[in-house]
Amino acid sequence: MKLSTRGRYGTRMMLDLAQHQGEGPVQIGEIAKRQDISVKYLEQLIIPLKKANYIKSIRGPRGGHMLAIPPEKITVGEIVNILEGGIDLTDCIGNPEICPRAERCVTRDIWAETTDAIYDKLNSITLAKMIDMAASKA
Repeated sequence: MKLSTRGRYGTRMMLDLAQHQGEGPVQIGEIAKRQDISVKYLEQLIIPLKKANYIKSIRGPRGGHMLAIPPEKITVGEIVNILEGGIDLTDCIGNPEICPRAERCVTRDIWAETTDAIYDKLNSITLAKMIDMAASKA
């Protein structure tokens, strides 16, 4: 399993917004510079997060983006799920009807348990916890 740049960069962008929460709207160009990610790519990542009501945008010369939900209520698992559309290890985990062996397949059970463990871990980490983790690395 490999997380795409959508999930990785989107999580970094959300962490950046969380770290600057309370400073007013953050312009996407500022995030791009701090995170070394192109503005165009960040603009693409903001769209699904706005649709899911995790980010709100303010228009105007002092506009920008900010979290719509407190950092302690947003998990990495939620971000990854929105941006990646899930992280099932195999296609048959989320869609068992595609495989005629799904009901009796032992390996599918292992992939399902592993997928659940990954989700459990990602859902246990909030943006607030990531802020603390980042502070300890500074």
